[in-house]
Amino acid sequence: MRFIGITGGVGAGKSQVLKYIKEHYPCEIYLADEVAHLVKQPGTRAYEALIGLLGRDVAGRDGQIERAVMADKIFADPALLEQVNSIIHPAVKEFLLERLEKAKAVGETALFFVEAALLIEGGYLALVDEMWYIYADEAVRRERLRESRGYSEEKIARIISSQLPEEKFRESCGVVIDNSGDFADTCRQIDEKLKVYKRKELRQQSNERG
Repeated sequence: MRFIGITGGVGAGKSQVLKYIKEHYPCEIYLADEVAHLVKQPGTRAYEALIGLLGRDVAGRDGQIERAVMADKIFADPALLEQVNSIIHPAVKEFLLERLEKAKAVGETALFFVEAALLIEGGYLALVDEMWYIYADEAVRRERLRESRGYSEEKIARIISSQLPEEKFRESCGVVIDNSGDFADTCRQIDEKLKVYKRKELRQQSNERG
């Protein structure tokens, strides 16, 4: 099994790339943002740690941690952000590594993906077998964010400036997928990198039929 990290700047099309991979390859895919929500569920160690740090009032009537309330607390005391991250990030990694081991044991998938804009900063280079950089020209990314999300130029500039520069992405990632142009070309690049896994799947299906 290959453990692959998918990263890149906002608007690069990481979700689009993963959708294609999911439809064409035997894989499991996890989005770090979604996992971060899962590890904050009531009953988890991270939940109890966050309640202890932020107070019981951060939880709503249903017991769920309310993102808006947590964000307000962090905004009022920026030092809390590092403490919150020190709880959530290790819990996310633990969750992913547990799922990876289960996937290996079951043996039904050949590829295991995790996606996040902050994989490099989060120390995932030491965990994954490969790190992929989903690249798109900045002008293309800006246009996508305006059209698909309705972001203002000011918001786009603020988000882009807060993320790693292209040079850092490229020097940290062993694979670069250029998603600036026609998506058919992006798919061709993906297939070139993963074709061996598709062949394995086809051989397995052929053996099962035989």
